[in-house]
Amino acid sequence: MFFEEQERLEKEKKSWENKLLEKTLSKYPERKDKFVTGSNREVKGLYDPTDIKELDYLEDLGFPGAYPFTRGVQPTMYRGRLWTMRQYAGFGDAEESNKRYKYLLKNGQTGLSIAFDLPTQIGYDSDHPMSHGEVGKVGVAIDSLRDMEILFDGIPLDKVSTSMTINAPAAILLAMYIVVAEKQGIPEEKLEGTIQNDILKEYIARGTYIYPPLPSMRLITDIFEYCSEKLPRWNTISISGYHIREAGSTAVQEIAFTLANGIAYVDAAVKKGLDIDQFAPRLSFFFNAHNDLFEEVAKFRAARKLWADIMKNRFGAKDPKSMMLRFHTQTAGCTLTAQQPDNNIVRVTLQALAAALGGTQSLHTNSRDEALSLPSQKSVRIALRTQQIIAYESGITETVDPIAGSYYVEKMTKEIEDAAMDYIDKIDQLGGAPKAIEKGFTQREIQNSAYEYQKDIESKKRVIVGVNQFQSEEEPIKDLLKVNPEIEKKQIKKLQEVRQNRNETEVKEKLSLLKDAAESGKNIMPFILDCVRNYALLGEICNQMREVFGEYKESLKI
Repeated sequence: MFFEEQERLEKEKKSWENKLLEKTLSKYPERKDKFVTGSNREVKGLYDPTDIKELDYLEDLGFPGAYPFTRGVQPTMYRGRLWTMRQYAGFGDAEESNKRYKYLLKNGQTGLSIAFDLPTQIGYDSDHPMSHGEVGKVGVAIDSLRDMEILFDGIPLDKVSTSMTINAPAAILLAMYIVVAEKQGIPEEKLEGTIQNDILKEYIARGTYIYPPLPSMRLITDIFEYCSEKLPRWNTISISGYHIREAGSTAVQEIAFTLANGIAYVDAAVKKGLDIDQFAPRLSFFFNAHNDLFEEVAKFRAARKLWADIMKNRFGAKDPKSMMLRFHTQTAGCTLTAQQPDNNIVRVTLQALAAALGGTQSLHTNSRDEALSLPSQKSVRIALRTQQIIAYESGITETVDPIAGSYYVEKMTKEIEDAAMDYIDKIDQLGGAPKAIEKGFTQREIQNSAYEYQKDIESKKRVIVGVNQFQSEEEPIKDLLKVNPEIEKKQIKKLQEVRQNRNETEVKEKLSLLKDAAESGKNIMPFILDCVRNYALLGEICNQMREVFGEYKESLKI
């Protein structure tokens, strides 16, 4: 019966092509010779059941909340609980950022997402010469526990979920968060949130690393071990494809390189002796939502299926929670334009829609003015309202995985899955993600894709509204947010006060014990916590580890 139906369909399709399609094309040719996705994957004019005839519903899709999780990680998805609405925020000093967080929570945000300034991200205190001119610029400056106490003043940490975009010094910022909770009377086991803690993508795409790869991997697995025992609700890593995509990768490369990095982290943890079903349920991912709506939905679905297969069949995970790919999404910063910035509201809406249709667990929507400056309060509110309108007014949250069954989306999901797996196989042949990075393979692939994308924009093969077509004269945007240059002086003064008021003997003793732990191979988290409790500075703690681990210097010519 099935084969008869397929035969009839193919016969009817041929008839349609000969009688109707060819006649139409002869009169009205298509707009271009080749149609492609945002990642340059060719798109046919029509998709039908013949494109997915190999699809096995139970094996390839299954049901939501069940292996292989293609249709979502929860049986009811947004019918039960909407995604967490986060707005990535942080600028100036802790006082300024605290005001912004309270404003966002008051306006309906359901989780915090902390941006740190560059000195914090690379382990320098605000008074270090390397920090000059960068304090508080792209995020909040955090030098000690004192700053973290101010940052969360009046925000009960057992009532919010907090995501921290921090990598090389992730253990230190997590320790500060834990100690602030202690001071609020909140035990570790009640804390919910995520630290990015993904160092491999820093070597690939971003550059805010401190230590060489081997000790960096050790710090990450120390966090896995500590949190699996003490912070059962904390996501110990957010394995990030976001920055890989921002650097110019395709959708396929984004998930392939991200999952390859995930494999490396799991490998390292297993080799350390950790039980996979003890730490794997707290792994999470962070993806980009780009402009091509259907390709992005397919990408998220393919990523879930791939990870489920990797965890079950490669690592032998038994707990279904170990096989779930849970992810945060941020709309694509690289697509925001300084020209006609109001257009960015539309771009962000489409990207946020893709994330929701793709089954994200939390979402940050970029603001219209971020190509020009840190976002204003008005722009942040519009970005948050975009999520709320999608959640409460669009109707897409009423059923699970509403795009499932689309011939186009299902075909593309399978194509992306297969192409990403080819990349993962290549990376395995090179010795795994760290070796592929060391050899420059990953970086070269991204750079080639970024180059092709830019060429398409400059040749106008790819239209960017307001940039290479549909330009118009416009007034400069007003009310851009500017960080007060006095913030740096204020932060340094606060830092000096911390030094004056703490017990220097205790600080030196705790820092010395931390250095010993780094040298001996003990789990470093308890020692960092002791340093933080005694108001050791971020830079001081990082320096103890710099002395033991050394600093990573990029020397590879790609």
